[in-house]
Amino acid sequence: MSADRTPAVALPPLGYGAAALGNLYRPISDAEATALVDAAWDAGTRYFDVAPHYGLGLAERRLGQALATRPRAEYLLSTKVGRLLEPSPATAGQRDSDFFVPADRRRVWDASEAGVRRSLAESSERTGIERFDVAFLHDPEEYVAEGEALDAVVVEGLEGLARLRAEGAVGAIGVGTKSVDALLAAVRTGLPDVVMLAGRYTLLEQPAAAELLPACLAAGVRVVAVGVFNSGALAEDVPRGDLPYEYGAMPPEVLERVQRLADLCRRHGTSLPTAALHFPLRHPAVASVVVGADTPAQVRQNVARSAEEVPESLWEELAALQGADGGTGA
Repeated sequence: MSADRTPAVALPPLGYGAAALGNLYRPISDAEATALVDAAWDAGTRYFDVAPHYGLGLAERRLGQALATRPRAEYLLSTKVGRLLEPSPATAGQRDSDFFVPADRRRVWDASEAGVRRSLAESSERTGIERFDVAFLHDPEEYVAEGEALDAVVVEGLEGLARLRAEGAVGAIGVGTKSVDALLAAVRTGLPDVVMLAGRYTLLEQPAAAELLPACLAAGVRVVAVGVFNSGALAEDVPRGDLPYEYGAMPPEVLERVQRLADLCRRHGTSLPTAALHFPLRHPAVASVVVGADTPAQVRQNVARSAEEVPESLWEELAALQGADGGTGA
């Protein structure tokens, strides 16, 4: 996407990530899932992000049901492509990894044009929503075959998405992943409108700052920041060692840095989670932050935090600390 190209969609500053609707980490009922979406909507959220990966399609089905009575013109919806869901009778009696759903299907990578078309069509069928505003190629780096180049996998998926965009089947396209290399490869193609960056530009650490974000800014590619709490490390006012980091245990040295950040926030009259929500949006390349929540109270709290004012003095002190320690956080 060129820097002077008109954006295909106007992304709001805050969106709701619907992984919890797929029973991520704990099972919830259909009614509880609807209550999450209702809470987000009632709090003013009008951007929802989902993926076939989340609960093997369950999150898409539940999100579609919850949005069925909402005017389609009033919200933005993004999903992912790349992972097709195929029947898996042999594992149907097992549980699917982090999602509390039966493993009766398996994820099969297919970033071909036919695979991308099928993925969007099946997402449309699950949600009951005809057209998605944004489609992201999902975690391509996880499916690079031996001897295959990451760039080739990214290009294949984006070229298929670009054809769908040209046909009007989707509004905007991009790649969603935690891999800075995959997103750099995407930006170099000139095809994406937007990229979704997971956990690589946060209050705690900013590995995307040196090369990726400047490249996005120069190319006019907008960034949706996700994983802004570093899997939970920044999600509480008072940091604890039992909070997750990168979907695992938090190392002591990371906890020490998180505690220093929390102290910094308190000195400036705000909370660690509030600062974590606001931090990515200070970069001119970042258009939106998407966060998940598995209770209505968490949904409302995230929206309230996003509306709070964070003192400029905090950012000034943070910048000084980052400069002193090489830009790794605090």
